[in-house]
Amino acid sequence: MGSHRDMALTRGAAQSVKPLDWLILFAPAAIVADLLHAPALVVFVTSAIAIIPLSALLGRATESLAAHVGPAIGGLLNATLGNLAELIIAGIALNAGLIELVKASITGSILGNLLLVLGAAQLVGGLKYKLQRFNVRYAGMSVSLLVIAAVGLLVPTFFHALHVDVERVRTVRMSEFVAGILMLSYGLSLVYSMRTHRDVVSVAPPSHPDIEHAAWPMRRTLLVLGAAAAAIAVMSELLVGATTDTVATLGLSQFFVGIIVVPIIGNAAEHSTAVLVARRNQMDLGVSIAIGSSIQVALLVAPLLVFLGAVLGKPMDLAFSAFEVASVTVAVWIGTTVVLDGESNWLEGALLLLVYAMLSVAFYFF
Repeated sequence: MGSHRDMALTRGAAQSVKPLDWLILFAPAAIVADLLHAPALVVFVTSAIAIIPLSALLGRATESLAAHVGPAIGGLLNATLGNLAELIIAGIALNAGLIELVKASITGSILGNLLLVLGAAQLVGGLKYKLQRFNVRYAGMSVSLLVIAAVGLLVPTFFHALHVDVERVRTVRMSEFVAGILMLSYGLSLVYSMRTHRDVVSVAPPSHPDIEHAAWPMRRTLLVLGAAAAAIAVMSELLVGATTDTVATLGLSQFFVGIIVVPIIGNAAEHSTAVLVARRNQMDLGVSIAIGSSIQVALLVAPLLVFLGAVLGKPMDLAFSAFEVASVTVAVWIGTTVVLDGESNWLEGALLLLVYAMLSVAFYFF
């Protein structure tokens, strides 16, 4: 989306959160724990924590690269790499055959951004400012894309439920076509918001003095980008490898880990940025991070995983459980009612968080 160019700049806010950087020490700790054959829970927790600062570092490198290549290509880079960390985690889990976890992480990320992140941003910002406003035109465009995202989940799910396809072969094939259409929708939204209507739906970059904007040298940018992506892949491999035993140890379901835990891990740095900018009365950015990330997951990440599954020989479709589809539909409906007026307050944020809490409890017992 066009606002992703500006949205990605907000990741620079994480540069001021120095304590986050220290969490990167969990990366070598996770490797040591794995080499020493420590309990799976230890490997899972340390690798999960390590992914958080690595995701933030990946975001900084992406922002820096975008600054070097110019606004047009930079906007496209930010729009496509915004959820790279989550894509890496899901891709490795898909390759390991944990398809249930991967599909749950897709719906979980959409729900988490629409309810948890947007709710936290509105609550924190609303406690400081009585009323916050944001670009209502951007909100309108986002709602339209969210509806497309919901349809992209509904159609394959209804197809599988109403069509005899025990082996899911036709469901996978049909999902590949739907995935292509979803990616086309995302591409059209990029053209709309970055080219034809850029001045209408653009979101201003952050203006807080402690947010750094300076780009790194190109060589450093590429090195950091590659190193961060590689490190996330390593940590994801450890995380996925320890998931099955961790789930058994904690008495959780793979579904719950995928729909609640994995999305929070993959997007923690970006989520914290949404809350920070909302606290600084930059609700435009807070909304663009929360809603924009949901759209990107539904229209880009999920389709890419479908095609990646075909390449890896791990076929994945877009037919989700009825409960997941119902939850996403409700979240889209609630998100629509909250953002269409272009205003937010702490009560709206609190209510979004309460809805997320109710769904989390249901997912735990699901």
